[in-house]
Amino acid sequence: MTDARTEILARVRDALAGSTIDLGETSVPRDLAPVATPEVVDLFAERVADYRAVVERCGAEDLEDRIAAALPAGQVVVPPGLSVQVPGAIVDDGTLTAAELDRIAAVVTEARVGIAETGTIVLDHAPDQGRRAISLVPDTHICVVREDQVVADVPDAIGILDPARPQTWISGPSATSDIELDRVEGVHGPRTLHVLVVAPRKVTS
Repeated sequence: MTDARTEILARVRDALAGSTIDLGETSVPRDLAPVATPEVVDLFAERVADYRAVVERCGAEDLEDRIAAALPAGQVVVPPGLSVQVPGAIVDDGTLTAAELDRIAAVVTEARVGIAETGTIVLDHAPDQGRRAISLVPDTHICVVREDQVVADVPDAIGILDPARPQTWISGPSATSDIELDRVEGVHGPRTLHVLVVAPRKVTS
């Protein structure tokens, strides 16, 4: 295997010997997301709902009220960089154990990107999303996806994601099936996924 690898790399070097392209200086821009069209956002909401997630559409001005209405009874945890207020929430400082998180009813996070074609939400665990544990252990995950974060397909998402960051790809609530195809939810993640698709704040003159 080592000899084959060495031979392949040698051939690549030989092929690039006369090239003026400096691959060491080449970088792929990852901050130029395609503009989301209404049709793409509609498809995203439809596909997420197909996974048995709860999907709500709202404006930015209504977001905090919608989050409050979606919260189940019990404690809620939020990441330290969440951009909306959730009264009474515990701000995760990274010290909550899995057992402590298991006693928390819900988590509220934002997202990095939503993929319309697959109905997938991607977290890259920036401060508005928090560490992976808070999005996996509580029974309910309320996730805020802004319309301008929605892209058409996986290649578009890959183009704006930083491969050096940890990522969690979410397609509906956690679910699994046994050999008889009996579906069980909440085995290895939240039993309930509540997605708020948020339109930009209306500009008043």
